[in-house]
Amino acid sequence: MIFLSEWIKACNLDQVKEGQLFGFTHDDKKILLANLKGKIYATDLICTHADADLSTGILSDEGVRCPLHLSVFNLENGEPQNLPAETPLKVYNVKIDDSKIYLEV
Repeated sequence: MIFLSEWIKACNLDQVKEGQLFGFTHDDKKILLANLKGKIYATDLICTHADADLSTGILSDEGVRCPLHLSVFNLENGEPQNLPAETPLKVYNVKIDDSKIYLEV
């Protein structure tokens, strides 16, 4: 079975200012956008260890820190950097066009 991806408009670039986290839902996907030093990253919104909303977490150079059990996820590859999380987040390709953020889902 072949699954085709599509590019969707997530939001306008000015909705995710530097240092901010932004969560939203598209169909059945819950997605987190993060603006770290001017670069936009997109991952799953929900922590893989517990049902915590990562948009309420803490953004740092190491990644996004879960507000519940403090696991940190790398924004480039979704890999957890410490326990208790062991499963990586899904990451999404991002492109910016005309001040709009698009994701490949």
